[in-house]
Amino acid sequence: MPEWAQPLLYRVALRVDPEQARFSGDVDITVALRKPSDHLWLHGQGLQVDRASVTDAAGTAHAAHYREVLADVGVARIDLDGVLPAQTIHLRMHYSAALADGVQGLYKTQQGGQAYAMAQMEPISARTVFPCFDEPAFRASFALSLTVPARDIALANTRQIAQAAAGPGWKTVVFAPSKPLPTYLLAFGVGPWDVRSAASIAPDAYRNTPLPLRSIGYAGEADSMRRVAAFTPSIIQALENYYGYGYPWDKLDLINLGGGMENPGLVVLDDVGSGVPQPSPAAMRGAFNLAAHEFAHQWTGNTVTMAWWTDTWLSEAFTTWMQQKITMQLHPEYRGDLDRVKLLQRAMANDSLLSARAIRQPVQGNGDIMNAFDDITYEKGAGVLGMFEHYLGEAAFQQGLRAYVHQHAMQSVAAAAVVDAIAQQASDSAAVKRAFYSFLDQNGVPYVRAKVLTQHGQTVLQLAQMRYLPLGANGDGERHWGIPVCVRYSTAAGSRDACTLLDTAQATLALPGADAASWVMPNAGAQGYYRYALDSHSLATLAAHTARLSDVEQLAYADAIEASFHHGDIDAGEVLAALRPLADAPAREVATAPLAQVAWIYRHLAHTDAQRAAVVQWVTTAYLPHLQRLGYQARAGESDGDALWRTALVPPLAFEFKLPAVRAVLLQQGDALLAAMRNGSFDAQHVDREMAIAALGVAVQERGEAALQTLATAEEGGGDSVWQRQLVQAMAHANDSPSAAQLRALALDPKLDGVAMLGLLMTTDGNVMDRDARWQWFDAHLPKLLAGLPGPAAAYMPSMLAMEACSDADATRLQAMFGGAAAQVPGVARGVAQAGETIHLCGALRAAQDPAALTR
Repeated sequence: MPEWAQPLLYRVALRVDPEQARFSGDVDITVALRKPSDHLWLHGQGLQVDRASVTDAAGTAHAAHYREVLADVGVARIDLDGVLPAQTIHLRMHYSAALADGVQGLYKTQQGGQAYAMAQMEPISARTVFPCFDEPAFRASFALSLTVPARDIALANTRQIAQAAAGPGWKTVVFAPSKPLPTYLLAFGVGPWDVRSAASIAPDAYRNTPLPLRSIGYAGEADSMRRVAAFTPSIIQALENYYGYGYPWDKLDLINLGGGMENPGLVVLDDVGSGVPQPSPAAMRGAFNLAAHEFAHQWTGNTVTMAWWTDTWLSEAFTTWMQQKITMQLHPEYRGDLDRVKLLQRAMANDSLLSARAIRQPVQGNGDIMNAFDDITYEKGAGVLGMFEHYLGEAAFQQGLRAYVHQHAMQSVAAAAVVDAIAQQASDSAAVKRAFYSFLDQNGVPYVRAKVLTQHGQTVLQLAQMRYLPLGANGDGERHWGIPVCVRYSTAAGSRDACTLLDTAQATLALPGADAASWVMPNAGAQGYYRYALDSHSLATLAAHTARLSDVEQLAYADAIEASFHHGDIDAGEVLAALRPLADAPAREVATAPLAQVAWIYRHLAHTDAQRAAVVQWVTTAYLPHLQRLGYQARAGESDGDALWRTALVPPLAFEFKLPAVRAVLLQQGDALLAAMRNGSFDAQHVDREMAIAALGVAVQERGEAALQTLATAEEGGGDSVWQRQLVQAMAHANDSPSAAQLRALALDPKLDGVAMLGLLMTTDGNVMDRDARWQWFDAHLPKLLAGLPGPAAAYMPSMLAMEACSDADATRLQAMFGGAAAQVPGVARGVAQAGETIHLCGALRAAQDPAALTR
């Protein structure tokens, strides 16, 4: 949008009945017109505007004509009867629009037989709800009123300040004007919500008034958020302490909609199972992490907003990084440090593709906006922030972020605002800025090759950097970053760290106190966003001392083995040997880290019975004794660690490697659960839900259509929304041809929302037995499937199919399947490119490997 028309205030009055198909509204936008013009540009999509006018600064009304000139992207134009000089004007429109079916815009949903309407504006759906300037740079205040059925409750970002009858069966609810917000953060909802007040969050050094806190759910479900409400104050106060800036909104409502969205004052979260006596440790940790993420947005993303979608990382990367920091601070036993490294490594796997986005990828269309919400923005961005925090020091980094938030509060900014604030804390700010932008503005993962040498009687580490390219990639590896490289190495007195800013192709780092017997970990604390390779002698030395590494460093070691394998430097047999010591690590996250790579080997390289038996034996020896000691059901008084170990081991052993001993126990449990469901004696509140999903999944695979239908009937029965989502996870295990076809038919049920549909269609492992029929079905139903998915999720579907493919023929078929959709659905084109490249690289690695290595 041109910047010569700036919205200052929206007065939005909507009439919404969730039982109806459409809603209507009046909007009055105060606009600063900064140059003479006979027209205005704004956004609107699918709106039926029947009245429009402009009132000038003198109070004179002028006729105006609204039309959507680019309906497919939501660009509209207001034409005036003459030229207005620069001044402040009021743009008024009356309109109506349809309630959406998907989870975008003002959407309609059913729960327990009752209708609700909820607004989900991010990223660019506000234009489907009211005429507006739907770009993040256009921050403005909102004065919202909702006329709703008298039976319903209205919610919004700010406090309710008035309510009055509005005719028989209707009422109007008025909310306090908001602080300046971009349109994508406006939120409101209408329906028979269940609202429960919690204790206010006490004032502190940065906020001098109590903060009202409420839990909100569908009818009868407000209690589902009580556990989340209990840990909310500690997160909010930790964030206030870090930024030195008080929570900036007038209330905090926690609304349970089964997802996450950072709306100021009306934060969408997920519960941990309404009415469940004791949620699983995994559910509690997931709920805490989601809350920490969405609450962190209140500072980075809401208080300070990106000026354009190129800098989505200013919101999502900082929030992901802060979520991990808050988790490590408040719940060190949750091991947020290990979660950080695992997520960072997931991002590096994506970033190893030639088609990967840069963190600051130029946004030139709606598809680029949809693609911005991916591992690169979230996890890579967070990893880069953590790397520079480690290099500069936590105190200096915090000082830079405090300056950034305080200086730019209630503003929309570009990357320079925060990069400058952080770099100013460094002794060589220019070098740090160059290094920072080298990670922001180019895609790819640095590959740091390290070799231990002796020079002039000193032990040194020779470093060289290039772009990491897997086997089969045809890109140019000659790319340079400013990489904060920190290494840890052994000396006679213990271990020491050494750091350098590697901003040239090659460099040498001195290792004082090291000798020929020293081991070297090229990524100390796993803080760096890079993959590393050691010369063979140094790698062997490090492998012999993995027990001396910290837990996070052991994860970095596992990634180095994977990187070498995908680079073509080692074979599958060497991978199994190098990863085996990690399976005995005390930390669950480390011990189970090899499973994904071993699963790839099993799926794609183990062709003969002997080869498959070799891999199964590796897995059985490494993991089955531990699982058998734990048992397959939660025990009274067991530790969270035991429960999490069981949850980590059962799914891969049962579904990926199909260990008979594991599946036999789960099938017995699954049969019992199914029998209880059929005779009406099943109670979801008193089952070990983590194991119930796996047990029912095995039953679906072994018992086929009858088991699947029992679960489908239970899912349709309503009740606990969390359990309904868990039933979908169990149903998604269906993989024989008849039940898989039945599952796909269920996914087309119009009563399902896009998230549930995607859950049914997402394979839980790569062992798809009827892939040809599955792909034919996707091809036939693709337009409907993509239309039912919320925003960025449509771009994910090609990658979902890529997980089960590994040949260039598959890549070609995928491209043909999505060819039309790539042009029509925003974001799908990049998803197809990345999925196709992933499939090609899988095939290239498989072709280069000798499966006989598995039995040598």
